[in-house]
Amino acid sequence: MSSTTSGTTDTHSTPHHTDLSTFQIDLLTVTARLEASLTDVKGLAIKDSLEDICGEAVNHGRLYPNLDDLAESGLIEKGTIDDRSNSYRVTESGFRLLAERRDHLDVAVDGGA
Repeated sequence: MSSTTSGTTDTHSTPHHTDLSTFQIDLLTVTARLEASLTDVKGLAIKDSLEDICGEAVNHGRLYPNLDDLAESGLIEKGTIDDRSNSYRVTESGFRLLAERRDHLDVAVDGGA
């Protein structure tokens, strides 16, 4: 067991928006957007939406490890649809992180106004 400098034994804390890569922020954003119209958000739907946004192919070897990292961080909930398909949903912590990111960008764009 590793110790922390804060004296807490909590081994799982929600990351700050600056702890995530731009790709991970995009994954959260796309997943949240897809949830509004799909019952089960599959990895392939996330991949297709990211490709539309980025204008380039998204490699499975990049997509799924990042989804797994977000699930491990508690920002995305990973479920099972069938033997071959998983579903993904943004958790409350994930939505809070997206709101934090939005607020950060609002201040940057508005120049603190």
